[in-house]
Amino acid sequence: MVTDLQQRLRAARATTPTYAEVGATRHGRLPDGYAHLRRRVHLGRGAEVLERAGRYVLAWGSQLGTGFAVFPGESAREGATVLLRLNLPGSRWPRLVIPCRVVWTVEEPDRIGFAYGTLPGHPECGEESFLVSMDADGEVWFEVAAFSRLSAWYARLGRPVALLCQHLAIERYLTAVADHAGRGA
Repeated sequence: MVTDLQQRLRAARATTPTYAEVGATRHGRLPDGYAHLRRRVHLGRGAEVLERAGRYVLAWGSQLGTGFAVFPGESAREGATVLLRLNLPGSRWPRLVIPCRVVWTVEEPDRIGFAYGTLPGHPECGEESFLVSMDADGEVWFEVAAFSRLSAWYARLGRPVALLCQHLAIERYLTAVADHAGRGA
């Protein structure tokens, strides 16, 4: 039996990103015409911290640690289409299903991460990256960078709330990865 999520995933796989600048978060300079957001947090020092945090990020840990569910639950890989699901606790509202496509991944000795872009049905239009990196001094950082604009009618109608939700989600992504990196396991 095909579930609703499987049907939605199949439909999302047949679409293309809702913005032209696919992959722009990979190179640092974010494109004009969008709101930009860039936040980072220090995770610790050394290759072990980089590896632990990077594996967590590639396994969608920042999203799962923030209350999102990811379908299907495979590690991030370039070209994969996923559905992020958010169920607001105590809410009678239906679960929000957010289609995304992984547009790049990186696994290098000093950088591990990925970015996903929005697909039709996403409340925003743009891209978000999740990158763990180690600088020349061995310090390890986790950075979330995003460029976006609101696209769904309900997001535009509730613009202040939608923007607040995006900022809160990014802060929670940072906290989830920092907490995981600090556990030492």
